[in-house]
Amino acid sequence: VQLQASGGGLVQAGGSLRLSCAASQRGIIHYTVGWFRQAPGKERELVAAIDWNGGRTYYRNAVKGRFTISREVAKDTIDLQMNRLKPEDTAVYYCAADLDYELKYRASDYNYWGRGTLVTVSS
Repeated sequence: VQLQASGGGLVQAGGSLRLSCAASQRGIIHYTVGWFRQAPGKERELVAAIDWNGGRTYYRNAVKGRFTISREVAKDTIDLQMNRLKPEDTAVYYCAADLDYELKYRASDYNYWGRGTLVTVSS
């Protein structure tokens, strides 16, 4: 399974972006999916995750109340809505997926990765 993240771009602080994660095969909405980000010089970190049926989600503290991860059944994508963006959200964002029922919190737990999409938030 190959994943593709899209939707990144340049936005001013306080603005919004919506990222989408699509797969080469249908059915990503039935995978456990995580959105990670990696800023220059920093380690990759989990931003948000959703389990295989959307019943459980995870958000890192820094994005709680601003980001929302969702299963978009009609599009067969896992989206990350990012509101009230801050300069510290600037990073390359990656989506990752795994065929499992449980939420995954570590990058090493995910078997499928896509190329990232760059999000730049200007101050």
